[in-house]
Amino acid sequence: MARTTADRRRSERFGRLAETATVLLYLSRGYRPLARRLRTPVGELDLIVLRGRTLVPVEVKLRATAADAAFAITARNRRRILDATRWWLARHPDHARYTVRFDVVLWSPWSWPRRIAGAFEAEA
Repeated sequence: MARTTADRRRSERFGRLAETATVLLYLSRGYRPLARRLRTPVGELDLIVLRGRTLVPVEVKLRATAADAAFAITARNRRRILDATRWWLARHPDHARYTVRFDVVLWSPWSWPRRIAGAFEAEA
């Protein structure tokens, strides 16, 4: 069944709420947001945060169930996140020597968010 424009708008609105809640989650843990909803020529990054010398690109997924959210992180998604992070780091050389950790935050209705620190590694 095709999704309607109203369905897409609703999904977009809830996705933005999940991203905002994720920013608050990282702020409460002492991270400083550097970029949000960053569009690059090679893909979008939902969030980039910094704590100390650890730079963390964060992918936010909101799905009907936590399992659906976890399965939404595909190899293609990881490649996009890695490419977009490399693009950002090339333009911010002051952060290029920081440790980079890739996190994923999974949201589903009526449950606490699941934060996966170091969800995947950057390929060489």
